[in-house]
Amino acid sequence: MSETQIRSAFLDDEDELAQLDRETWSPLHAVSARPKEPFDPFFDATHRPEHFLVAEVAGRLAGYVRVVSSTSLASNAHVRQIQGLVVHEWARGRGVGRALLRAAAALAREQGARRLRLGVLGWNDAARRLYEAEGYVVEGVLPGEFLLEGSYVDDVRMGLDLTT
Repeated sequence: MSETQIRSAFLDDEDELAQLDRETWSPLHAVSARPKEPFDPFFDATHRPEHFLVAEVAGRLAGYVRVVSSTSLASNAHVRQIQGLVVHEWARGRGVGRALLRAAAALAREQGARRLRLGVLGWNDAARRLYEAEGYVVEGVLPGEFLLEGSYVDDVRMGLDLTT
């Protein structure tokens, strides 16, 4: 098995990242509608390449994580948020998601963050187990926050203390 390499995203990754999003979209983890044609650009004013870390296995794009400031408030500048973790189906079970989470935490620490948080759908047990294995703890639950596929689904808020 090839080792996972993590790097910052480049503007040239846009088409491949957009394709990955289309191929991996699922109501298990997505709260937005299924992508439709024509496709919107992957990068835009609020989704810039510098917000993304990309995982490659044997030179092949395997996934990404998006790490952003939690809010624009100065009083919240010590918090980063993961807003998207995607791993291609062929790369699952190879430690790619774990490598991306660890890289996201390292990046957040480099940026001076003390906390890293994320939201995960209540029915996404596999993701929740991964986050918990990486030290994230449930900090709150928004019951029935999303109506997906005809079911109300909890939004589970999890966080990681970056000072330890």
